[in-house]
Amino acid sequence: MKPYVICHMMPSVDGRLRADRWDVPEAGHKEYERTADTYHADAWVCGRKTMEEFAKGRRRPKRARTGKIPRTDYVIPREKGKRFAIAIDTRGKLAWSDNEVEGDPLIEILTEDVPDSYLAFLRERGISYLFAGKRANDVDLALALEKLRTKFGVKKLMLEGGGETNGSFLREGLVDELSLLLTPVADGQPGEPALFDVEGAHHRKAMAKLRLKSVRRAAADMLWIRYSVRTNGRAD
Repeated sequence: MKPYVICHMMPSVDGRLRADRWDVPEAGHKEYERTADTYHADAWVCGRKTMEEFAKGRRRPKRARTGKIPRTDYVIPREKGKRFAIAIDTRGKLAWSDNEVEGDPLIEILTEDVPDSYLAFLRERGISYLFAGKRANDVDLALALEKLRTKFGVKKLMLEGGGETNGSFLREGLVDELSLLLTPVADGQPGEPALFDVEGAHHRKAMAKLRLKSVRRAAADMLWIRYSVRTNGRAD
């Protein structure tokens, strides 16, 4: 059984995600966090590119010689009352200097072709990791979610980008709810990351249909729009 997955994002009115270009007021950023907190999620997850913002400027671990490390999950129990920060880092590229992100214990989602040196690095840092597939280009997100539920007790998960990661979850039918804090900005820049980016996707029909749950006016002229996700014609 997987956790309930909410994709919570702050896009422009044309669906772009480059908030660093928009001069969003502090009230807007606080509203994003406030609305996220209303879900009381057990964890939040981002792809590697988004997580690099939290590991910015830190050097990747050297490929030191290490013994063979078995491809089994490495689980460190969570302190009571803490939520998890989860990084989908199938190639083992994020070089953390700590085992937390803003106070949230880290979990890395890996594939079995990650180097032994990176596993040794994570163990040295005290970072939990889970395996979800054999190859970096074929991560099993459904398996990752199942393990997060069974091994860490994650029942509610916030999916927070980037666009490729969001698109991968949506394509696999793993998103239950879409929570958008719509920013009053038209980005208009071609090629910028979008809310859902699916590499190589050419669909004759929409990937998912949505059912409106609520619309509320929020701070800084934003709209908070919530949808339930209908994937492949089924209401989740």
